[in-house]
Amino acid sequence: MKMPDGFLWGGATAANQCEGAYDVDGRGLANVDVVPFGPDRFPVACGEMKMLECDSQHVYPSHEAIDMYHHYREDIALLAGMGFKCYRLSIAWTRILPNGDDDTPNAAGIAFYRSLFEECRKYSIEPLVTICHFDAPIALIRKYGGWKDRRMVDAFLKYCRVLFENFGGLVKYWLTFNEINMLLHMPFMGAGLVFEPGENREQVKYQAAHHELVASAKAVRLAHELMPGCMVGCMLAAGQYYPRTCNPADVHEAFERDRDNYFFIDVQSRGAYPAWAKKRMEAAGITLDTLPEDDAVLAAGTVDFISFSYYSSRCVTVDPEYMSDSAQGNAAFQAVSNPYLKASEWGWPIDPMGLRITLNTLYDRYQKPLFIVENGLGAVDTVEADGSVHDSYRIDYMREHIKAMLDAVNLDGVPLMGYTMWGPIDLVSASTGEMKKRYGMIYVDKNNDGTGTLARSKKDSYYWYKKVIETNGEDLG
Repeated sequence: MKMPDGFLWGGATAANQCEGAYDVDGRGLANVDVVPFGPDRFPVACGEMKMLECDSQHVYPSHEAIDMYHHYREDIALLAGMGFKCYRLSIAWTRILPNGDDDTPNAAGIAFYRSLFEECRKYSIEPLVTICHFDAPIALIRKYGGWKDRRMVDAFLKYCRVLFENFGGLVKYWLTFNEINMLLHMPFMGAGLVFEPGENREQVKYQAAHHELVASAKAVRLAHELMPGCMVGCMLAAGQYYPRTCNPADVHEAFERDRDNYFFIDVQSRGAYPAWAKKRMEAAGITLDTLPEDDAVLAAGTVDFISFSYYSSRCVTVDPEYMSDSAQGNAAFQAVSNPYLKASEWGWPIDPMGLRITLNTLYDRYQKPLFIVENGLGAVDTVEADGSVHDSYRIDYMREHIKAMLDAVNLDGVPLMGYTMWGPIDLVSASTGEMKKRYGMIYVDKNNDGTGTLARSKKDSYYWYKKVIETNGEDLG
């Protein structure tokens, strides 16, 4: 089996995890710059610990990251060497508008991304651009409280207009918000939310969600107006929830958790709030502050395709006996261990079949083209004396997930636009903020303590993935 002609094979990164140069050439400070490595990372990312500036007591590996800002030509050439058809990346909002809503864009930021996109085009690589990848300007968080305030919609649309007018001729594929459902799990990282004492957190989160959904819909309309022929997608952190037992209460719990994840995509794909979401907010005492035209805006701004990240499935239960057996892995999602699955070094369950299930579930639900824009394995890599990295574990992970993807397309009929695996080049982990947890097929000599030469080298997986792309997924050996 192989993928259809024109399938977009490639890889994905995020500006805040690879660019570095966080205060270079006029770039402003963003929420992702002040989320530290270490024990305070999760409290800050969740909006429970207020940190709107960097301090000397914390470490911020993302400030330099792998310095792609100064290495992008070398890095794009390496991606092209694997035969990439597509490179998903994000734009740093504050590299374009340092304060988030400036009247004049930062010329250095425009020039950087224009050059980067031209470099992609030189190798016939399609850029897939995430407009907002866990990225909120600190100036707007101070000014408005992040996405708590509706004025963020106008700021976002101003930012989008600058991007579309400057890069429309170079970029066909766009995503509005990265893993938009993470707003519910890591509110500061997802939407710049910091909770004040006594604040109704659920009210704040769902109000911010409404603002992002309105902004996304307006961005879709603006993109179609300014860039005829472009395609704009949404993006969620996906991964099916499984009931731990066949107890109907467990089945219902898994069903409800899935609904939580699909809430945003239901609106972005269908153009209206689902009935269950309205009922749930009503039961929780959440009253959204909306404008009369919001319903029409959401209906008119539905996305062209659904993109998602998939790393693992999740297992849930209401049974106290099993609840004590909590899974490690992604701290943003509460789950219990699945006895049928092995886990990565960081405790994330490895479930290729879950990818096929997720693909089918999403297509059954939305009937829109799908795009896998993140999938990969974080692991500790060992550099041998000769400089090689034998990452057979990463190859095994990717092989099995690509097999599941091939089955979903060829056996189940799921329309899939492309596959951009996460982290084709080592970068700073979003979940832990460290370099030690590596995803790349290109090794970068950079350590958690900041030491390293930043030299790039090819791992075994680099050559394996090159062969996969050359054969359009037919040769997974």
